[in-house]
Amino acid sequence: MTQTEQLVELQNGVATTTSLQVANAFDKKHKNVLQDIDNLMAENSAVKNMFTKTTYSTERGREYRQVIMNKNGFTLLVMGYTGKAATDFKVRYIRAFDEMEEALKNQPVLRLPKNNAEMMQVIQATNDEQNQRIDQVETTVYELKDRFGLPASQAKSLEQARKRHIVTLLGGIGSNAYRQVSRKAFKQVGSDFKDYFDVPRYDALALSKFDKGMEYITSWQLPTNLALQVRELNLQTELEV
Repeated sequence: MTQTEQLVELQNGVATTTSLQVANAFDKKHKNVLQDIDNLMAENSAVKNMFTKTTYSTERGREYRQVIMNKNGFTLLVMGYTGKAATDFKVRYIRAFDEMEEALKNQPVLRLPKNNAEMMQVIQATNDEQNQRIDQVETTVYELKDRFGLPASQAKSLEQARKRHIVTLLGGIGSNAYRQVSRKAFKQVGSDFKDYFDVPRYDALALSKFDKGMEYITSWQLPTNLALQVRELNLQTELEV
């Protein structure tokens, strides 16, 4: 699970998210999200405890600034983000926060041990319960991830991959086939994709299935009748030349 895929994480017993995750989910530039946070902290010092400055590392080892925020910080930050997609992700984020906080809320209170033997039992019980809570939280996060649709940036990646693949299958944008049957090809791959994954549109695909969705798009082939039509159309182009 990558940093951009997971909406809400556990940090020191608190449900949190990051500015980078928000930027990816809401299809915004990370630097703009950071600027929004800076503005909030500059306007009111009382909100500073909702945000923690930190960094993240890229695969190449370079470090960049990011901000960790709790539920209140997230709510304050995205209050001004508008549009249907933004509203959908606000609801999903809040639900993710609520479910993780609920999973953490029910930890039982242990009585104080009377001796060393009881102390060891308490330590062991605490470790076992903590591991169990971590497993429960990780399961909750995975289930949330599986229920959520794709961020706009990843849905766009699928659409771009689809276009590149169709262009290749039809022999290029300048080909006779692309001019005459590209619309049919785009419609066909879209229909096949939705049927295969049982979704109404690309951004409804579960986050956990993004890689499989990309693999499906790039390995999709034209149906026999359409493939023959493409061949004939492009052959006509060659004969004309």
